[in-house]
Amino acid sequence: MAIFDAKDIRNIILLGHSGCGKTSLVEALLAKAGAIPKMGSVTEGNTVSDYNEDERQRKCSISSSLISFNTAGKKINVIDTPGYTDFIGEMISGLRAADASIVVVDATGGVEIGTERAQRMSCEKAVPSMFFINKFDKDHADLQKCVDGIVKKFRKSCVLVQYPVGQAGSFKAVVDLITRHGMDDLPDNEKAAAKTALDVLSEAVAETDDALLEKYLDKGELSTDELKNALKKAIAEGKVHPIMIGSSAKDIGIKELLDFIANYLPSPVDKPQVEAVRPGGDGSERVAVKLDPKAPFSALVFKTLSDPFLGQISIFKVFSGRLQSNGGFYNVNRSIKEKIGQVFSLLGKQQTSLSEVQAGDIACVSKLKDTHTGDSICDDKFQVQFEDLNLPDPAIAFSLKPRSRADEDKIGGALHKLTAEDPTFKVTRDEQTKEVIANGMGDLHINMMINRMKMRYGVQVDIGTPKVAYKETISGKGDAMYRHKKQSGGAGQFAEVWLRVEPLERGKGFEFVDEVVGGAIPRPFVVSCEKGIKTAMQSGPMAGFPVIDIKATVYDGKTHPVDSKDIAFQTAAKHAFKDAIMKSKPVILEPVMDVDITVPDECMGDIAGSLNSRRGRVMGMEPGESVQTIKAKIPLEEMYKYVNELKSITGGRGTYTMAFSHYDVVPSNVAQAIIEKAKLTKKEEVEE
Repeated sequence: MAIFDAKDIRNIILLGHSGCGKTSLVEALLAKAGAIPKMGSVTEGNTVSDYNEDERQRKCSISSSLISFNTAGKKINVIDTPGYTDFIGEMISGLRAADASIVVVDATGGVEIGTERAQRMSCEKAVPSMFFINKFDKDHADLQKCVDGIVKKFRKSCVLVQYPVGQAGSFKAVVDLITRHGMDDLPDNEKAAAKTALDVLSEAVAETDDALLEKYLDKGELSTDELKNALKKAIAEGKVHPIMIGSSAKDIGIKELLDFIANYLPSPVDKPQVEAVRPGGDGSERVAVKLDPKAPFSALVFKTLSDPFLGQISIFKVFSGRLQSNGGFYNVNRSIKEKIGQVFSLLGKQQTSLSEVQAGDIACVSKLKDTHTGDSICDDKFQVQFEDLNLPDPAIAFSLKPRSRADEDKIGGALHKLTAEDPTFKVTRDEQTKEVIANGMGDLHINMMINRMKMRYGVQVDIGTPKVAYKETISGKGDAMYRHKKQSGGAGQFAEVWLRVEPLERGKGFEFVDEVVGGAIPRPFVVSCEKGIKTAMQSGPMAGFPVIDIKATVYDGKTHPVDSKDIAFQTAAKHAFKDAIMKSKPVILEPVMDVDITVPDECMGDIAGSLNSRRGRVMGMEPGESVQTIKAKIPLEEMYKYVNELKSITGGRGTYTMAFSHYDVVPSNVAQAIIEKAKLTKKEEVEE
């Protein structure tokens, strides 16, 4: 494959609700570009992007995939993502590599929860976005409903750039509103509607530029060239979000979408300059990373695949410089040098060798020793570290028990490969119970990983009772002192630590402050204090849950000229920290989920009662045709087995989707039950 300049590269991510047709759209784009001889089918399990066996069986995407192809002198890198909320980590990591997103909307379903999430995430990550209304050939497709829903949800800057020839059931082609080509051939009533859509588009684009707006207000229209140039700039700046229409199954609007990607969506050159930090510092020294193939190499690994033949495949976005095959790089996160073999691009699972990859492009290497998703890689003489991917913490956990001795021998390697491929799937080992705990984003996520473990690696496990990922924190301030003194005949241990704790905003994590003056605690032992506090945070004093969102300040202490040492100050700080927490109004935190429940109108009363019994808070309601969608926040603990209750209430007609929202304080009566249960569990484990 040829090497492309950054201006000729388009890095696109496909987002949307599950079932909206993202994978089919990829097939249509590939076929239209001539990258594949004909379209594959999700139903038949022969698509380019859903190539894993479990994806073929379930007929849906579970992992994101990279699809690279050439068209009209441009290189297109498409990241196809799953629509299920349990795999939100795939979307977050993909957005770090994308320069634009295409949010796919089902023409029959309109704006769904996955549509909202996709557009919101694009805006949060400052990735310019557009919409593609797919499946417009279906009988119940409703363009006005889709457009109104998009505009209502996401602002008036979402505008049609096309108009359909023929409505649902008789959809034939699309008219380009930018060039006006084909508008005169529309029937009079459709021509008037298309003209109205053109006026809305022109006004939205004109409003992004003061000089252009003045001209538009004076003349009442924009020329084709003015509209083209201003639209491209407005999309790159995130000021206009185009809406296109088509049908991937019927190959309508696909060529137009492909041309639009090449001509209007931003290249890496059109995006703001990326910044990084110098490793080892406090993060304040910002470094501008120049998008230049002649600059030193730097990139971010945003995705890891596990191939049964090639082993681990690392996919990365290059921000500066170039990386040649059979070369190497420096991994900033791991502080190691890595040698590489062949650099290649992917078309699903099909590999194409590259002599090199340069700034703005996405490529892959395989068989790296210790490089993982989220790692910054660069020239060892130009060390920079990019912002973390900031993937969400798992909200649910299950214990795993190998079914046989053979499974027990293989489970470690299988889990290591799965966690490398999906960082939102985390595995821990409870040292007290000796249990392997799998942590994921939801039931589907955990079940898919267990199924993948069986299919790929031949490991079968039984899952135990799910455990909610509770946390501990404080709601007040507190001080404590602890003196650690130990004499055992030989060298003794001595340390005295004074510290105070105070709460941080939710999501801030942990902050350590050194306010020791006069050398009361030497600097190396202050570092020991921080180690001890971080160890104590792994198991809080209330119920043994991790401690979060807390600031700890060590401000005084005492040492002994002989007996003071690292372990002594770690121990003293650990005990002082736990004592201070118990004086600071400690509380238990629980994961709260955003839940969208769609039920028939006649079931609303029963559902409201059900949510109250589960400590749910209704945030709003959206009416539909004979149904209501209730938006609520509900603690994760209350959502176990809710699907069964919902089926019972609605006669199987109710559905819900769930995504992690935030951590919130558990009511005192519920917290007490959680604490007592944790203590009882710990007692039983000790007795065993």
